[in-house]
This record gives sequence, C-alpha cells and structure tokens, in this order.
Amino acid sequence: MDKISLVGLTLGIAAIVIGQVLEGGHISSLVQPTAFLIVIGGTLGAVMLQSPLRSFVEGMRMARWVFVPPAMSSQAVIEQVENWSHVARKEGLLTLENQIERLSDPFMRKGLQLLVNGVEPNRLREILEVEVGVWEGQLRQSARVWEAAGGYAPTIGILGAVMGLIHVMENLSDPSRLGAGIAVAFVATIYGVGFANLVFLPIAKKLVAHIITLTTQREMFIDGLVGIANGDNPRIIASRMQGYVV
Repeated sequence: MDKISLVGLTLGIAAIVIGQVLEGGHISSLVQPTAFLIVIGGTLGAVMLQSPLRSFVEGMRMARWVFVPPAMSSQAVIEQVENWSHVARKEGLLTLENQIERLSDPFMRKGLQLLVNGVEPNRLREILEVEVGVWEGQLRQSARVWEAAGGYAPTIGILGAVMGLIHVMENLSDPSRLGAGIAVAFVATIYGVGFANLVFLPIAKKLVAHIITLTTQREMFIDGLVGIANGDNPRIIASRMQGYVV
C-alpha cells in the first residue's frame, strides 16, 4: 500500500471540507449530484472519445497502482542475474535453459531465451531495447488517459456552471428555484477544478513515475544479460546493475 497517496488524497479533500466549514458554509452545499453527473460524465465521455479502447481500459486498470504499486524488486533481479552469471561461467550458457520456465515475467523469459540461444550481445541489447521502448510507449499512452481527464474536467465544470446559470435565468420569476440553479453552477466549477487537480492529474503523474521505475528495472536487466553474454565477471555485472538502483 502506497500510504503517501492515501494520505495525500485524504488531506486534499479534508482541507476543502474543513475550509468550507470554517467559512461558515455547510458541507451539504458541496454535494450536488447534478453537478457531479455533468463533470464526471462529460469528462469520461471526452476521454473515451479521444482514447483507443485498449489504452482506455488499461489506463483504468493502472489506477490501482496509485495505492498498490506494481511489484518492483530490483535487488531480487540483481541477485538472480548475478547467480545466472556464476552458473554461465562455470557450466556454460546452455545450463540456464532450465531457468526459463521458472520465470513468470514474459520479458525476462524472452531475454534469457535469447541469451541461451547465443545471440550476440549487441543484437541482444537491440532486440530487448526495442521491446522495452514499445512497452513503455503503450504504458505512457494509457497513463495519458488520466492526464486528459485532468485537462477536460475544468472545462466541463465551466460548462456545468453555464448550464446552471441558464437554469437560473429561466426561473427568475420563481425565487424558490433560483438557489438550486446557482448551487449547481458554482459547485460544478468546484468539481471540475477539484477533480482535475486533486485526483486526475496527480494520478497521471504517479503512474508516469511508476512507469519510469519499471522501465529502468528492465533496462537494468538488459544490462545484466549483456554482461553475461560478454563473459563479464559476476561481481562487475552486479555492481553495474546496482548503479540503476536509486
């Protein structure tokens, strides 16, 4: 659990609610289902319109990374590659073939298979770096779903505000209906700006941070495999891989 994300979201919402109370307002005045529907529904529709289905679905799934980050154990990868290096130096690359099926990560399986097949170090790096580049690009495109939501939400909030004011203008002769229209107008703007800056954009930035870390780990793995292919000393391989760990 990424506790800082949970604390940050809670703090942001609490600051707004407490500020409303300190100003003498009522919390219930911030609860406007109509404004919520306009902002969230409109933002969701705009994001779906601009995004390919695969990127949209993956972006929604990646949202869980904000609170439950993907498994990233760089030290375990370093130890594993160092162990493979010892085995390869003593018994040859072909002895690593029985390790392939034990790997759950398809990328690591592919890399080790290429190593066992005797692919030249430069070609090995080239093949795997192309795959990493495509994989990273797909993840970033999915993360941009949340960045797009952060861009659309304030505008949709303004649209909701204008709709609320139109409702007010249509009912000037009935003072009892003016309050609801004004509330929707102002709260829609709050929802639009609030969701964009407290939820959508922070989620996008957190996802990008995780993507960078995952990409770095894969680059570290490639460096380790190339070291094994070059016949480098296991300690040197581990030391070079350790340089990727911050």
